Amino acid sequence: MSVRGEKIASLIKEELSMLFLYKLQDPALGLVTITSVKMTPDLKIAKIYLSAYEKDQRSVILQKVENIRGMIRSHIASRIKLRYTPEMHFYIDETLDYVEKMEDLFKKIHKDDYKDDSTEQD
Repeated sequence: MSVRGEKIASLIKEELSMLFLYKLQDPALGLVTITSVKMTPDLKIAKIYLSAYEKDQRSVILQKVENIRGMIRSHIASRIKLRYTPEMHFYIDETLDYVEKMEDLFKKIHKDDYKDDSTEQD
């Protein structure tokens, strides 16, 4: 991504974070965090990755965010002066799930190692 694209992505991430924190006080959304924003090279599409605290509500939260996409885009347009306000596509960021799964696997491996060590010493 170009330097300009990275700057715009950073600005959009910051504005969206503030929007979700202060303006969107919908209890149905719960705790939503903007984890990253990726811009296409032409700066016309922003891929926005969300992390939701409640794992079982992720699809509902994503649907609610999709329903207010127009309001979010108009808020960004009013806060960031660009020739063209990017179209916003929202995705659930599953990186934390992957990290959690890997940590569980490592714990299981280390637990098995300790069992092997104790049987070898006998």
